[in-house]
Amino acid sequence: MQDLVIRGAVVIDGLGNEPVSADVAVKAGRITMVGETGEDSLQTIDANGLTLAPGIVDLHTHYDAQITWDATLSPSPSLGVTSAVMGNCGFGIVPSPPPVRDLILRNLSVVEGMNLDSLRAGVRWNFEKFFDYISALRTIGPYINVAVLAGHSVIRTAVMGEDASVREQATLQELELMGKMVSEAMTSGAIGFASSYSLNHSGYNGVPMPSTISGWSEFDYLVKAMGKHSPGIVQLASGPRSVEDLEAISAKHGRAMFLSTGMAMFNEQEPDRAIDIFNACAAANAKGRQVYVQIPCQPLSFDFTMANAYPFYSHDGFAQVKAYNPKQLKKVFLEDDFRRRFRTSLANPQPGMIFQGNWERVTIAVPTLKKNSSLANQSIEEVARAQNRDPLDVILDLSLEEDLQTTFIGQFLNIGDAGVNELLQHESGVVALSDAGAHLTFMCEAGFGLHFLAKWVRERRNFTLVQGVQRLTSHPADLYGLIDRGRIVPGAYADLMLFDPGQVGVTAAERIHDLPGGGSRTIRQPLGLHGVFVNGAQVFDGKKYLDYATGPGMVLDHFRSSKNMSCVSTQN
Repeated sequence: MQDLVIRGAVVIDGLGNEPVSADVAVKAGRITMVGETGEDSLQTIDANGLTLAPGIVDLHTHYDAQITWDATLSPSPSLGVTSAVMGNCGFGIVPSPPPVRDLILRNLSVVEGMNLDSLRAGVRWNFEKFFDYISALRTIGPYINVAVLAGHSVIRTAVMGEDASVREQATLQELELMGKMVSEAMTSGAIGFASSYSLNHSGYNGVPMPSTISGWSEFDYLVKAMGKHSPGIVQLASGPRSVEDLEAISAKHGRAMFLSTGMAMFNEQEPDRAIDIFNACAAANAKGRQVYVQIPCQPLSFDFTMANAYPFYSHDGFAQVKAYNPKQLKKVFLEDDFRRRFRTSLANPQPGMIFQGNWERVTIAVPTLKKNSSLANQSIEEVARAQNRDPLDVILDLSLEEDLQTTFIGQFLNIGDAGVNELLQHESGVVALSDAGAHLTFMCEAGFGLHFLAKWVRERRNFTLVQGVQRLTSHPADLYGLIDRGRIVPGAYADLMLFDPGQVGVTAAERIHDLPGGGSRTIRQPLGLHGVFVNGAQVFDGKKYLDYATGPGMVLDHFRSSKNMSCVSTQN
């Protein structure tokens, strides 16, 4: 007897093969048959011609804190995700010696746009070392499969405390201790090592995130500390670091490198910048290296107020005000010196900054005063032009007038379908960068996979459905060495997504208040999704999560070496 049979589905296997009408049988968490079966099962689901595909693999999430109070890892399972990688960019909550725990949370609250009070109320500190954290996750029982990266910034903080964001050079003793922590993480089941040199990554009170000030030799040392024989990838928010830098690390240590940066997102102001990075990765890969780019399939957009203006944080003038309360901010925003420094920075933006002075991409979404209602849905550039004023003065003065409550929407990067499509199609790209679990104050990109199927497959037809599913499933799974994931074949784990290709997608973002301590977050809901299964157990039925005392997801701790799969693409 089977545990589960899904009958009459159009099965897309995730490997690029043509769809087939078939039943899929599952026992003990693995697929036992794809075909016709009359065998009895404990649970039978009639697919009624819906499409059955592998669950989405999300390589870039930040659920490290949330998972300690929310085993569902909401909203990812409801958006088709069955496996997620946490600890990206080197940010996380382990290792966590008690004296630095609040420092870790304070930095995380800023760099990942999380509510600090919610973090303090929600994180359950029943671990200190990486091994303890992995054990704690198994006890929690996540609803989806999770893998964890060893994080540079949190390791640096564990060793150096507040000096981690101040002192570029670690002592030899400190470096050796950091290397030992990386090694211990790898032997405890880490999927790899992650770091950041991004200009956009800063912590509490404007201090840099620790890894961003470390020397490149420290990064090299810690990659080496991963060990010669263990599989494991390296993820880097690269900032000013070049593809050549990553290629050298890949060649030296034999690691697959995954680059994430705003510089590799399409920018209409510099249309060739991103594709040049992708092509440089392709050239490196042709020489036997492994250097890939994580590319989002959605515009990089933020909902924000000037009380929490994350898109501007990398600009001069904001460094010392990131942790200010509204009263303090209002005083600063009135200062001529602050406005002068911000203008100077905007006139000379550094590569990789989220916002580069393109005020036409910042829209007044919700003015709070009735007298300003006519400004809704106008860009800052439009208002500035109509009023013959500087755009910076417009956004600051409007915000001050409305007690910093005016809501703005900024769409800064990955805008321009033709340019984005070229990146999504590229052999060096892997669809990722949802940032699920982070930036909850500003956005929710956790539904990237359903968005991809809606926009890039159904609406624009840049990918066939077969190709689109492959880009979201076996392709990322194989590049990261996830064993028996991202495919519907006998013997593979039964991570499955049942959906209607004609309806699949995500809703507009909405605001809910369900974080610990009453904190709020931005969330999206699925469209056309009828069921999500993790290791053969249904976790979402299209409307709600199913109840489990312990979720069916696994804490992944064994991996293969990265496998390069060339994805076929169709340009229409």
